[in-house]
Amino acid sequence: MAQAFPQKTSVGLEYSLHEKQRHDLLHAIAPVGQREVAELSEMNDSERSKWLIWNLHENLEVIRLMEPTLQARITSTQFTVQDGMQAMGEGGVEKRLDLSCNWILQLTYPGYQDEISHTVGDGWINLVIAAHAPLYPVLQQGQKGYLDADHSLYPNQLFLEGWISDGLWQEIRTHICNANPTCRTDVVLLDNVLFPVKQGFDFVCGPPGAIGVTNMEFRAYSHPTERRVSRRSEPRQRS
Repeated sequence: MAQAFPQKTSVGLEYSLHEKQRHDLLHAIAPVGQREVAELSEMNDSERSKWLIWNLHENLEVIRLMEPTLQARITSTQFTVQDGMQAMGEGGVEKRLDLSCNWILQLTYPGYQDEISHTVGDGWINLVIAAHAPLYPVLQQGQKGYLDADHSLYPNQLFLEGWISDGLWQEIRTHICNANPTCRTDVVLLDNVLFPVKQGFDFVCGPPGAIGVTNMEFRAYSHPTERRVSRRSEPRQRS
């Protein structure tokens, strides 16, 4: 009797396609991702972006020992209000915050007291402002956003898609909209709340190759002497 093989479900097919696309993306950037961390200073911004994405997927536990931090230095902002909240799937007012930024990767090296910073190029942070998680971008419970793997410039540049509450927007809006040239607002993504990366389709909602974000920290600097970011006094949690 011929053996009956289980048929692939639509979920299984979706998983296989997602995993294949992720595999193809990581395979394409593997030559850069497998370079030694000591070579980061010799790379250009595009190569450092690829190095980071590959290592977050394929070498997460090792790179976490370096306590990676992604810091977006905001260079310009655009706040949009639209009639009809499409992102929420209902009528109302849709609010969006688009932030142009310069990405900086900070790593801690053995034997060095301070972090070593590497530029990762220009990019965008696109945020929906809403009371609850919107229908778009599609996020898992507790997920605030993802580094976008579905952009034509990714992984050469990093793009963050996500959402913040209206309460948080009210807290930060005066800082972001401050026209004083000595003031600056950064969005900081820390290693203990940034990378819920796991093998498999449901490692994070988002396009293939995306990196999940579970928290965003907004830091406002009111004077140039305050721009140095100090280390946290307590060790960061390990996931």
